[in-house]
Amino acid sequence: MLDWKEEKLDEPETEPAARNSDETFYCEAEASVAVEKEKPGGESSETDLEIEDTEKLFTTGQRELYLEACKLVGVVPVSYFIRNMEESYVNLNHHGLGPSGTKAIAIALVSNTSVVTLELADNCIMEEGTLSLVQMLQENYYLQDLNISNNDLGLKGASTISEFLQRNTSSLLNLQLSGNNFKDESAELFCQAFSANYRIKTLDLSHNEFSDKGGEHLGQMLALNIGLQSLDLSWNQFHTRGAVALCNGLRANVTLQKLDLSMNGFGNEGATALGEVLRLNNSLVYIDVSSNDISNEGVIKISKGLEFNESLKVLKLFLNPVSMDGATLLLLSIKRNPKSKMEEIDISNVLVSEQFVKILDGVCAIHPQLDVTYKAVQGFSAKKELLLWTNPMKLIQSYADQHQITVIDFFKSLNPNGRMMMSVGDFRKAMIQDKVPMNPYQVRELIKKLAEKTGMVNFSFLKTEKR
Repeated sequence: MLDWKEEKLDEPETEPAARNSDETFYCEAEASVAVEKEKPGGESSETDLEIEDTEKLFTTGQRELYLEACKLVGVVPVSYFIRNMEESYVNLNHHGLGPSGTKAIAIALVSNTSVVTLELADNCIMEEGTLSLVQMLQENYYLQDLNISNNDLGLKGASTISEFLQRNTSSLLNLQLSGNNFKDESAELFCQAFSANYRIKTLDLSHNEFSDKGGEHLGQMLALNIGLQSLDLSWNQFHTRGAVALCNGLRANVTLQKLDLSMNGFGNEGATALGEVLRLNNSLVYIDVSSNDISNEGVIKISKGLEFNESLKVLKLFLNPVSMDGATLLLLSIKRNPKSKMEEIDISNVLVSEQFVKILDGVCAIHPQLDVTYKAVQGFSAKKELLLWTNPMKLIQSYADQHQITVIDFFKSLNPNGRMMMSVGDFRKAMIQDKVPMNPYQVRELIKKLAEKTGMVNFSFLKTEKR
């Protein structure tokens, strides 16, 4: 049972002229005006944020509850929240809520059973607002996704969140804490929290100020955590020591599947440690180390790890000083590994030769699910470039017409179980091996049109097409 108390109001509750403003918002919400009870002179003005008693909680509608909470803390109600508080997704980013506005939202959500995803980025919620949210989450067992990025929470906010997470009492699964001015001291707190917490599956700590010391704390956390599946540490300040510490943690981790370390400073020593992780780890499927000052020397180490890896599907190395020679090493490592699951390699700043393309074609013959994104091919004529980018849907439509089937029938034939969705890797493999003459570039364009953020290709929207 929540026990949040309000401080005594500076002035007695009378009928102030400002009440007209509140009445306006009541009209905007199309809700009846809640009549405030006059308190006896000797009664304390302290009010439980559960709105005084259980009976009133159940008889007060969600909108009325929020409006009363706004009066309680002295803020203007947010009309968007009033309109959407019974939806599963509520986006209150950039609303200038402040700690008091956040508190009113939290009060309303204590008994809310509709909202699953709550966006509160860039609202200056501060430590007080963070505390209100944490107290709400101890009572609300429906909210699963919370975004409180860019709120400058700092060390005090990190402390509040850490204490809450260690209890493992919330339904929260996904937590975004990007851009909150967290430094190494906060990393130590998160280490304590996520060494114990097993409920959070997705964590975003990008755009903070963790350095190598923070990397050591987070590396220790990764070694002990058994819940996280996705972690974003991009845009921090990890260099060699922090990179090695993180990789040491990854060697012991068995649950993390997606890791974004882009825009840091791993360098070749960090890449060496990552290569060792790839050799041993069987859970990671996605790694982004774009813009980490990794050269061919580091790529050699990563490639050696890829020769043994059986789980990784996506490797992003964009904006690293890698040449075509380093890119070729990556291809050959995949070729040497018959159990490789690799589907996507991003080296889109690397200029390659036609010889590289021939090597890629050979690797794709063994691993047809593979797609490599590079900058361009040296000496490629405009005519050849045009042929590569012929609209793939036109090719499929032509094939369907020739065989007197619909386009949707064609796509369904790609999936052995006849379903309307399949993984990107399986789709790419099926398209390359199908009878429609289509090159990897056209398949990539097709995937852009059909793929979802979940990594699945969905062609169910074509159901309405007629024969």
